[in-house]
Amino acid sequence: MEKKADLIIVGCGGRGMVYSNYVKRNPERARVVAVAEPRDYYRNLVGDLHGIPPERRFRSWEEAASLPKFADAVLVCTLDALHEAPTLAFAEKGYHILLEKPIAPTPDACRRIVKKVKETGVLFAVCHVMRYTQYTRQLKALLDQGVIGDVVSIQHLEPVGHWHQCHSFVRGNWRNSRETCFMLLAKCCHDVDWLSYVMGRKCRKVHSFGSLYEFRKEKQPKGAADRCTDCPAEIESMCPYSALKIYLRDRVARNQRGWPTDVLTSDVTPSGVAEALRKGPYGRCVYKCDNDVVDNQVVNFFFEGGATAQMVMTAFCNEGGRQTRIFGTRGSIVTDSTLIHITDFLTGEKRSVDTRVVNDGSMLSGHGGGDSGVMDSFLQAVATGDGKYILSGPEETLESHLMCFLAEESRLTGEVKEVK
Repeated sequence: MEKKADLIIVGCGGRGMVYSNYVKRNPERARVVAVAEPRDYYRNLVGDLHGIPPERRFRSWEEAASLPKFADAVLVCTLDALHEAPTLAFAEKGYHILLEKPIAPTPDACRRIVKKVKETGVLFAVCHVMRYTQYTRQLKALLDQGVIGDVVSIQHLEPVGHWHQCHSFVRGNWRNSRETCFMLLAKCCHDVDWLSYVMGRKCRKVHSFGSLYEFRKEKQPKGAADRCTDCPAEIESMCPYSALKIYLRDRVARNQRGWPTDVLTSDVTPSGVAEALRKGPYGRCVYKCDNDVVDNQVVNFFFEGGATAQMVMTAFCNEGGRQTRIFGTRGSIVTDSTLIHITDFLTGEKRSVDTRVVNDGSMLSGHGGGDSGVMDSFLQAVATGDGKYILSGPEETLESHLMCFLAEESRLTGEVKEVK
């Protein structure tokens, strides 16, 4: 029987709650022995869930890191700009670390973290959950078996979704690159990392274009108010990005009170959400926010040996699974992140592989089971002391992060960037 890991959760937002719930459902694998979160409600929510004593409910990560080492691993689930300091401090103490993506908002900060975890020898995994899904595992196995020969090119779509863009990247925490990081790193570092993993080759060049097309003050409809709650009904009712539509009509009215609505307020009732929309940031008109991240972007990658890949990120779609086409020398694959459709050039045979996992509606079912998958692998590594179970370690994650940083440089300058 493997050793049960003692964990500290730093940051009790959406991602921290995902991993907290994983531990609650898998008590034989781990236990949460401490939590660090400045907001009383969320700190105590996790604390009560796991029976954590008051002296281990910290208001800051610094309080936990100042004590002698008292757990096996730390889950760092803070906002992007707050990753570096706690990760360095806990690595120095000898804690194994599971870090939410991205590693950090700048290349230098990413390199400092990678350098520190390698120096200290701690196990380190980044939550690139797409590597850990059953879909990716089966797709990667098929490609490694050569079912379509050599992979020559990949076409990949990340359909962010119109309401998700509004929630997270126009009104929400990741709206402004000066406060967190640019869109490609905040949202699509998953996809860039996945492309690198699936391609299985080093990226050599990057080229990108993108813009903030829609969510700008110049696009605000004439007569619209700066808050959806104050907008004339004839304008608000025709806006697909209305906060009243996204949170109240589409979710609360249908008794859907989890994410993203529970980000607005802990009082997820019609009156509680309405009050949050009247006063909080999520009730703002999408055309009058302080956002600057792009809402559409295309990135081209050139890999060693001459293989290529293209990634498209767009807000302007109905949210659904990522869609990918993979073109090989002996066949092709078309996927929607669940079904893998394979065509063999020689025989003309077509077959499909169904990789769907049971979705029970919980947050742990998110990312096609990748949320559970990354925890399974990390805890297996902690229990055995063997990093082979970690698919998203420091070196591979740094490599794909640098691809993101170069893509953003290319978007801003128009230049093709070389990966060195």
